[in-house]
Amino acid sequence: MLELTRDQDLRNLFEQTETIAIIGAKDKPGQPVDNVGRYLMKAGYRVVPVHPNRQNVWGLETWRSIQDVPFPVDIINLFRAAGYCPGHAGEVLELSYTPMCFWMQLGIRSEQAADLLNNKSMIFVQDRCIKTEHQRLLLPGQL
Repeated sequence: MLELTRDQDLRNLFEQTETIAIIGAKDKPGQPVDNVGRYLMKAGYRVVPVHPNRQNVWGLETWRSIQDVPFPVDIINLFRAAGYCPGHAGEVLELSYTPMCFWMQLGIRSEQAADLLNNKSMIFVQDRCIKTEHQRLLLPGQL
């Protein structure tokens, strides 16, 4: 696992990514997760909403768990409190593939999740907003 700090590494990740699963997806206007999900769709990514109780978030098929998604995703983006992140890291360990990145949104840090994913060959990002980083690195001057 590699925790990213270099801008070029993040830029490469965004350029190689096609599919982003958002765990904790909600299409409730005004919520950060809604803003980020809609932004990522506009940016051209295939967004996969994951929420145990919601259906058709952003008009898209919504999965109860990352383990229910029947195809690989490149980035798993978490909008969950830090206490839930180790559980989601455990779910990732049970997938039949390794995503490129496990990303915890701004304000979310989990050393337990980091420890669980330590031996996986994936990028680990915590306490950063995926939308802000995408705009900063791929759309400079357009903020």
